[in-house]
Amino acid sequence: MTSDKKNISRRDFVHYSAAGLAAASVGGVITGCSPASSPMPTRRLGATGLEVSLLAFGGGSQFLSNDDGDWEPMLERAVELGVNYFDTSSSYQWGASMSSEERFGEVLAPLRDRVLLATKFDSRDPVEAMREFDQSLTRMKTDHVDVLMIHAIVPSEDITALEKGVYAEMRRLKEEGAARFIGFSSMDSAEKSREAIEKLEFDVVLLAMNPTGYGSFVSETLPAARAKNLGVLAMKVMRDIVGESATPQELLRYALSQEGVASALIGHHGMSTLQDNIGLVRSIAADGNTSMASVERRHLESRLAALAGPHALCWARPGYIDGALS
Repeated sequence: MTSDKKNISRRDFVHYSAAGLAAASVGGVITGCSPASSPMPTRRLGATGLEVSLLAFGGGSQFLSNDDGDWEPMLERAVELGVNYFDTSSSYQWGASMSSEERFGEVLAPLRDRVLLATKFDSRDPVEAMREFDQSLTRMKTDHVDVLMIHAIVPSEDITALEKGVYAEMRRLKEEGAARFIGFSSMDSAEKSREAIEKLEFDVVLLAMNPTGYGSFVSETLPAARAKNLGVLAMKVMRDIVGESATPQELLRYALSQEGVASALIGHHGMSTLQDNIGLVRSIAADGNTSMASVERRHLESRLAALAGPHALCWARPGYIDGALS
């Protein structure tokens, strides 16, 4: 697939509302719902004012594992069925013929007015981080992103150094309009994430949240994010858990039932998995089951607590590289 690079004006950016997403939704065989009558539900992303689909599209390892010829229709189908938030990173390129950002650019650039693009940079050096960001814009064929994040806040993170370094550059990019909103991701340190939220002025956070309780983001970080009305997206919702341990519906409901969580960010391998999860989210919302009783939540947490650690969660192991295929 090829597409010409588009010159997109920020002033012409169209906020693709829930009504617009509903109009874009088309027919198809989706598990547990009727696409024609069940548009993709959305939620407000904190104080940003953005309406994001309850299911967000992850561009990491699962997406990169799709072969050429398979990932292109997946992106197109996701947009057709109302997914509007697409997350990637400058470092997501391990082993694939194209980086995740380049894949997004190939398919999503012509659909830029219908999607929200989020990417991340890894470097903590301001000059190198901005070089990463410039490359990200080129790869995705856009002149701005909707959300720019610091990739992976870790236990050793120096929040004061961040404030004086890359955070100051992010604020500048926000003022210039190159990044509409700013934030960070973390699956390694709930404590440092809480500190970053309390000391700095972010708009959006992407946090690991699932019923195993690994990382304690639900109890440690989420309350701080709610207190500042940040937009919150949940990641690692299913990875290494779904299957015999828990159903996709249970895990999606758990994440989406957390107060303050706007969307569950899932990476998909294969069109059928993508469509099944879109169907599940629609069905959960249509049935009014995005909430979860405290007793049901505690039961699920107790059932899955034994999985909370590197022995079960590959992404919790030392040396894990986010976005790698292995």
